[in-house]
Amino acid sequence: MGRRPNASTAAYSIVSGGLIVGILDLTYAIAVYSPRAPILIPQTIASGVLGAASYAGGTASAVLGVVCHFFIAFSIAAVYYAASRRLPFLVQRAVPWGMAYGLMVYCVMHGLVLPLSNAPHRAIPRIYVITEFVEHAFFVGLPVALATRYFSRSGRGDSDGVTS
Repeated sequence: MGRRPNASTAAYSIVSGGLIVGILDLTYAIAVYSPRAPILIPQTIASGVLGAASYAGGTASAVLGVVCHFFIAFSIAAVYYAASRRLPFLVQRAVPWGMAYGLMVYCVMHGLVLPLSNAPHRAIPRIYVITEFVEHAFFVGLPVALATRYFSRSGRGDSDGVTS
């Protein structure tokens, strides 16, 4: 199994992966869904907690949405990092497994998290479903996996069975 994971490896992996995912995913959502009124995207994210009242919450609900969004991004990064400590192939083959992870994240978000949230439920056109599904492979799973691989191999942390 190797040594116990180094806290700096975990922190660097999770923070960098989470920041990259949070920025890429939020930028994608604004560019695709609301480029003329970008505040609507974080308000929509906050609607998972606040419901439709989020849209009347102005900047405060937008800030809540950004905080929620980055909390989710860091959580996604933390789960991948934790899994990679037990499953070294997630580091060794980061590109295909990271992309697969991004697709799984999409399925969990849209199949479990969003239906259980207070966000208004509406039909999404198929083209948006397809592009968002692909976006999650490249903008969610891949950055998390690559950050985990980079910091696992960079000498900043543990070796715990991961080879260069």
